[in-house]
Amino acid sequence: MKVMVLDGQGGGIGATLIKGLRAFLGPDMEILALGTNSIATSRMMKAGANRGGSGENAIILTSYRVDLIVGPISILMANAMMGEMTPEMATAVSSSPARKILLPITQEKITIVGVSREPLPHLVNQAVAMVGQMVEERNQQRKSECTGPRKIINEGSDCKKQTPRDRT
Repeated sequence: MKVMVLDGQGGGIGATLIKGLRAFLGPDMEILALGTNSIATSRMMKAGANRGGSGENAIILTSYRVDLIVGPISILMANAMMGEMTPEMATAVSSSPARKILLPITQEKITIVGVSREPLPHLVNQAVAMVGQMVEERNQQRKSECTGPRKIINEGSDCKKQTPRDRT
């Protein structure tokens, strides 16, 4: 599973998320750090991301190549983060088929009804637990796809079922 952590400004929220994800999920999880600027990306890379990219094009392209996007809710808002989140970036993230886990933190003039105000460490712990649950569910799904009466051919971490017709 590829996880994209997206942040802007100083990258503090993204770095905190990456540290939590790395501690919870271990070194095998592929975590991509995407920053609206190079400072945010650099800080997230230092927190333990596998790879990183900065700017509009990197965010737009990567949004469609990952399974999960994690970050503050402002990554869905055009012109958020003092204008760093361009309308094109927000559109790419919101339109991406990837699942999104968003922290209800924003400096914009937006109030989200029904969300309790909790400190960042609590929100990060909740987000990390959600990602962990999603990874576990995906692993269980893959495991069930790789079992059954058909012959299985392993291809890396994935499996492919081979029917008798395929073998001839």
